[in-house]
Amino acid sequence: MDTKDGEIVFDAGLTRPDRLVLEQLVRDASSPAATDVSSTKTTLETLRALNNPKDAQFDPTVFTTWDLDDIRSSTRVPGFFLRLLEEYISWARGVVRVETDVVMVTHLLLYFCTSIPSAIILFTRFSYLHAVVHLAMQGYYMGPYTLLKHQHIHMRGVLAKRFSLVDNLFPYAMDLLMGHTWNSYYYHHVKHHHVEGNGPFDLSSTIRYQRDSVADFAMYVGRFLAFVWLDLPRYFFSKNQYALGLKTFGWEVSSYMAIYLAFQINARAATFVFLLPLCCMRVALMVGNWGQHAFVDEDEPDSDFRSSITLIDVASNRFCYNDGYHTSHHLNPLRHWRDHPSAFLQGKPEYAKQDALVFHNIDYIFITIYLLKKNYEHLARCMVPIGEKQIAMTMDERVAMLKRHTRKFTEDEIRKKFKLPSK
Repeated sequence: MDTKDGEIVFDAGLTRPDRLVLEQLVRDASSPAATDVSSTKTTLETLRALNNPKDAQFDPTVFTTWDLDDIRSSTRVPGFFLRLLEEYISWARGVVRVETDVVMVTHLLLYFCTSIPSAIILFTRFSYLHAVVHLAMQGYYMGPYTLLKHQHIHMRGVLAKRFSLVDNLFPYAMDLLMGHTWNSYYYHHVKHHHVEGNGPFDLSSTIRYQRDSVADFAMYVGRFLAFVWLDLPRYFFSKNQYALGLKTFGWEVSSYMAIYLAFQINARAATFVFLLPLCCMRVALMVGNWGQHAFVDEDEPDSDFRSSITLIDVASNRFCYNDGYHTSHHLNPLRHWRDHPSAFLQGKPEYAKQDALVFHNIDYIFITIYLLKKNYEHLARCMVPIGEKQIAMTMDERVAMLKRHTRKFTEDEIRKKFKLPSK
């Protein structure tokens, strides 16, 4: 659906927590001077109950496409399937580290039962039709797998301790198939990006680029594709973190060597199984990061509230483990993905005070696309205003604000804003 004239759109695919959050924000915007504290409290209690295994409202995530309540209440689902499903949920809750995360077992089983057999068949009996279908399947899996890994690298695992061997080894089986090189996501994202926080030393920082420029975006993606394998180890060496630098370089080169060996076995299969997913993933990571950090406040670019955004949308939150709550993630990288909606709602007064940006009905990819098309009007309509200042803005004022937040920083501005020593 299109978002017209700033009207809030409640997509039918929103998760229940997202719908609760968005409904609360709409109530706040309707009477900004007298925000209903009791209403917020009630919403928070519901969100926390959904995550609490001891609460009657507890609602584990089992699938991304379907909500468990909808399955249980459907008259079209056979009774034997419901009984089988309940048995599976009961078992899987004991497999995962956090009981809400049954979906992670669902997805790992899916990947191991489809991606790996499909890749093996391509190497033994290659056909272009199968190769194209395999690549499309992997493309569908890549986003959810990456955000599953995102939880994995921050929490150092997603499965219960007695399954630690599987927990530690599954990335080595799946990463190359999903376009990742071994351990590079951990080193770049946890050990680098969250340390630098889109600042001047962040290799994926957006501040030196005009974020609505196609040329700047091409340079941003091109540099990452061509040099990240070298730049990231050099970064760690410059920080005297020699062990991290060597590990980063070693795992990156090991991944390339594994792909090279696959080419020696079957070049056509290796192209579709490893090379094309790698290229697609790296471009997608940069498209996503551009959208996540496109809007940077010119006065406080080092603020997590003002250099990242929050999305309440289907693609990011239903299919990718609440990835839309990016500001919440930067505020606390160890926060569990299911806790982001309640953390956002609890911190809503500070978000409003800091003029944080919240959007709905759009994901990071389309944030990037609309920016590169310079369609600020659509982005302004997708905004969910929080706080009296934003709520009072006209559409033209929203557009002007968003344009200010995408401006390229000069090196002098970067030194002043980030308090760097003068050269």
